[in-house]
Amino acid sequence: MTDIELAWELPTWGLLLIAAGAIALLLVLIIAARIHAFLALIVVSLVTAVATGIPANQIIPTLTTGFGGTLATVALLVGLGAMLGRMLETSGGAQVLTDALIRRFGEKRAPLALSIASLMMGFPIFFDAGLVVMLPIIFSVARRLGGSLLLYAFPAAVAFSVMHIFVPPHPGPVAATGLLGADVGLVLLLGLLIAIPTWYIVGYKFGTWTGKRFDIAIPDILFGQKDDPNAAEFASAPKLRTIVFLLVLPLVLIFLNTGLNALATAGVVSLENPVVQVLRLLGETPVALLITVFFAMWLLGWKPRKRGSLVETIVDSALGPVCSIILITGAGGMFGGVLRASGIGTSLADTLDAIGLPLIVAGFVIAAIVRVAQGSATVALTTAAALVQPVVAADTSLNPVELAALVLALAAGSVFAGHVNDSGFWLVSRFFGMDTQTTLRTWTVGQALIAVIGFVLALAIFLIAGLF
Repeated sequence: MTDIELAWELPTWGLLLIAAGAIALLLVLIIAARIHAFLALIVVSLVTAVATGIPANQIIPTLTTGFGGTLATVALLVGLGAMLGRMLETSGGAQVLTDALIRRFGEKRAPLALSIASLMMGFPIFFDAGLVVMLPIIFSVARRLGGSLLLYAFPAAVAFSVMHIFVPPHPGPVAATGLLGADVGLVLLLGLLIAIPTWYIVGYKFGTWTGKRFDIAIPDILFGQKDDPNAAEFASAPKLRTIVFLLVLPLVLIFLNTGLNALATAGVVSLENPVVQVLRLLGETPVALLITVFFAMWLLGWKPRKRGSLVETIVDSALGPVCSIILITGAGGMFGGVLRASGIGTSLADTLDAIGLPLIVAGFVIAAIVRVAQGSATVALTTAAALVQPVVAADTSLNPVELAALVLALAAGSVFAGHVNDSGFWLVSRFFGMDTQTTLRTWTVGQALIAVIGFVLALAIFLIAGLF
């Protein structure tokens, strides 16, 4: 339930009707009325808060909490990632890496090469952080080879998504693993067995088909103004090893953080150790990106003896184009926060829990519907895990593999059909330069396919494990 005492209590069907109406209104405002997504999200969040009975004196705090909570994680990552991307692009570093990838894999396999790199980066790096780091490379490859942006960006984005959904040390599967008492090593191993084929089917195969069907132009969000004299002066065609270092550095730092957390869970190291605390701080995603940005300023700007004011100008020019993305993403978090505060997700989960479906099916359905209702994959996964936890605790017949498969089934449900109440939806929409309709027809469908395919694979593992 919510911490807010609602002015009136509505039945589940009433809450569901309001949620459906709010989403429909949002789509009408954005698609039909051509209202800017940022404004439309604020209006619909206000209307939904009133309709669900959130007290008048709690409406603005609820909105700002959802908005600020999303920005707390997104704004730093997008801002720092945009700075890094702008320097990589303007210096010519993205082009250097693009040329190397094409020489190594060939033009026809460029999307595959980008996806493999994204899968590796997606192991320790969260979805949004990894995507913004890879975007300048994706855009550069797409601009070099031509065709729809989705041919290159969709497989890479799905690679980050499946790793974030299924594989520890990402927070969703880690939380569900702890709640259900599963073995984190098994969840990691089986998560990889599910994530990789799911990425291949949805990211590579469906993504290739989608890229041929939807011709999306490459946005200029990281390229700055054409014929920009500052960009021309900053260009220097850095060495390949410099660019690889700048891409790998945040990966190593973040992996250091997650690796130390895993070692602490296993009892190998103590989180109270001051050295461990400092190393974990360096591996926090915003800190890792901040360190990388300063290394980029040094290696691409100061070391080649470019003017300090020029480096400052290039870095500053990255922020303007991403302001709209940050605000829209925050407003998407605001809308999801209102839906969570209204109790819509909890009411739905409680109702579904009483239906009596098989445990693994019920968990998937609960996670999927809570996800569609309120937007947050992490909330959907933890809600579903908390509801099935008493059943799991009482059922001593479940073996470790079945428990791990159950965690992954819930994880699959938690990503089902991400749409307008999900901040990640707006991140993809605006970074890829897609309108709302196109994002629903591509990204939302892709997320639904990830959920279904991931669940089928988790169910297969669960049933096979039950035979032994």
